[in-house]
Amino acid sequence: MLVKTYGSAVYGISATTVTVETNINPGVNFFLVGLPDSAVKESQQRIDAALKNNGYKIPGKSIVINMAPADIRKEGSAYDLTIAVGILAASEQILSHKVGDYIIMGELSLDGGLQPIKGVLPIAIQAQKENFKGIILPKQNAKEAAIVSNLDVYGVENIKEVIDFFNDKIQPEPTVVNTREEFFSKLNSSEFDFADVKGQENIKRALEIAAAGGHNVILIGAPGSGKTMLAKRLPTILPPMHLQEALETTKIHSVAGKMGKSLGLISIRPFRSPHHTISDVALVGGGGVPQPGEISLAHNGVLFLDELPEFKRTALEVMRQPLEDRVVTISRAKFSVEYPASFMLVAAMNPCPCGYYNHPEKNCVCPPGTVQKYLNKISGPLLDRIDIHIEVTPVSYNELAAERTSEKSANVRERVIKAREIQQKRYVTNEGVHCNAQMSSKQLRTICKINDAGNQLLKTAMEKLGLSARAYDRILKVARTIADLDESESIETTHLAEAIQYRSLDREGWAG
Repeated sequence: MLVKTYGSAVYGISATTVTVETNINPGVNFFLVGLPDSAVKESQQRIDAALKNNGYKIPGKSIVINMAPADIRKEGSAYDLTIAVGILAASEQILSHKVGDYIIMGELSLDGGLQPIKGVLPIAIQAQKENFKGIILPKQNAKEAAIVSNLDVYGVENIKEVIDFFNDKIQPEPTVVNTREEFFSKLNSSEFDFADVKGQENIKRALEIAAAGGHNVILIGAPGSGKTMLAKRLPTILPPMHLQEALETTKIHSVAGKMGKSLGLISIRPFRSPHHTISDVALVGGGGVPQPGEISLAHNGVLFLDELPEFKRTALEVMRQPLEDRVVTISRAKFSVEYPASFMLVAAMNPCPCGYYNHPEKNCVCPPGTVQKYLNKISGPLLDRIDIHIEVTPVSYNELAAERTSEKSANVRERVIKAREIQQKRYVTNEGVHCNAQMSSKQLRTICKINDAGNQLLKTAMEKLGLSARAYDRILKVARTIADLDESESIETTHLAEAIQYRSLDREGWAG
């Protein structure tokens, strides 16, 4: 008897439906074909033990299982339940009239229990697109899949429940999630707030500008000056995510297996902070079985690289293209996958190996030339993609002990949202451009026009401070964002003057 059951394969952040055809004839062979990897081939032993421990068995006949399309490699253990249901239906141990209505996925334990799987959200979205009635999967993944509307999601704990469901012995309740309610319930929840930070008003201002224009930032300062504390609070002033952004972010985390049991939808912007020992592949994604890297997990959020010069140079250099294109492509001999990587880069570093160069109170003990050598660990092309350089000075005791409360993140966020709305109207006809940081050189010439006084100020600044040519475009972009925060149609000299301050590393002789 021939029976078709349906599973799904995830490539990048999209899913492809896999048809599992099970045919049973007289004989004693077991064939599993359709380009399965080792984990899929091992499913025979897991299925055999799981069925026996629940009062069923693999029939002693000739079984041929084909996983179509046969030219796509099937990877992982998530097909255990799909294959097991196909064998039971083909051997008439369960009724087969409705097995084709559902996508069935799950890894089997030897006692018949189901283990959670990765990539559930893309699988559920594809199932809905192809008009499947529902999806059957491990209970731990049910809330994640239930985000998708018009799809019955059945979370089960063991294979016995699946067998009883197809034999019409039980009718489990489908998992239901109100997507909009789930999205809005956590939209503004955060344990961090700018009000927690004492002093550092100039750094907060720089981060507000960065959030308003989507600019990348580098913070340079002595140990303990508050760089990490400030960076962790940046997501709290970024505009709230749209539902579409939340779904896209959740898909990436789902594929990477980073979704918690109780988490259905990621509605707050991600903040990723990898250690400086991270490998190139872990940072940008890849591997034998391609997986999203940290830059994709930070999609629609913030990637924080603390101690930037300590990262391997090769790891930093592979970020250059994703920073520009906002997508990372991982190519293999037979296929390639794309992961979104639109993130704000926030980097932090000490000014020198000892950490006290330019410190107001402590003396730097680094020998001559060490500071420049330390800064040279960061390449020019990478710095070229960072718009704002800001020096962070330690907070004085008087500021730490002051009772005065700082401005809350919610108030700063309101100004950032207003500035972003101005930019959205400006770039409404420019596909792929949503904020000032993304504008091209051609757009820069038309959007960032300055008057004669501004031209003279910028010329003087470049000559006196020895600013490099790369600083010119960056200053204009940042000045445009400052003007948007002031709700000004034109870039004034005050906006330019403030933007010039945020190019510390470009100043000639900054490192001695």
